[in-house]
Amino acid sequence: MSILRKSLTTAVCIALCVVLPMAFHAIPNGGVLFSPMHLPVLLCGILTSWPFGLLCGIAGPLLSSLFTGMPGAPMLPQMMVELGCYGFMAGLMMAVVKTKKVTANVLISLLIAMLFGRIAAGCARAFIFARGSYSLPMWISSYFISCFPAIVMQLVLIPIIAAALNKAGFTGRKMG
Repeated sequence: MSILRKSLTTAVCIALCVVLPMAFHAIPNGGVLFSPMHLPVLLCGILTSWPFGLLCGIAGPLLSSLFTGMPGAPMLPQMMVELGCYGFMAGLMMAVVKTKKVTANVLISLLIAMLFGRIAAGCARAFIFARGSYSLPMWISSYFISCFPAIVMQLVLIPIIAAALNKAGFTGRKMG
């Protein structure tokens, strides 16, 4: 994939970080249940590479906050850490994981990125943003239980989208 195509893909994914939360926040508790910014950031890392995924994960929530007020100022730094880690690790793992199946590469990369991002965000909350008032049960609840529908949605949709774009020749390379 050319630098231009990676840049354009990243720009579209950043735009989706602004638009998708507006749609999902129309659903009661939709932001927590579906984590709408996570989908384009993870997809960006999978389709492009780690630098573009990292950029998307940092710029997406920042621009969304500036344009829409979501996420709010108290949550913004935490989300930038989490989503930056998602985009970075998804792109890095796609470069490292080499099975014979595109879907397996994407799923393995996603699982590692999602776990890495959740651990990094939990550590950032525990040691920087909510020092002394953050616990392991709070981390498990906020990063695994309350957002379980989002986890399932990401693990189902991202491999389908990535495989379809790869099959259509969008990536310009074999992701598998």
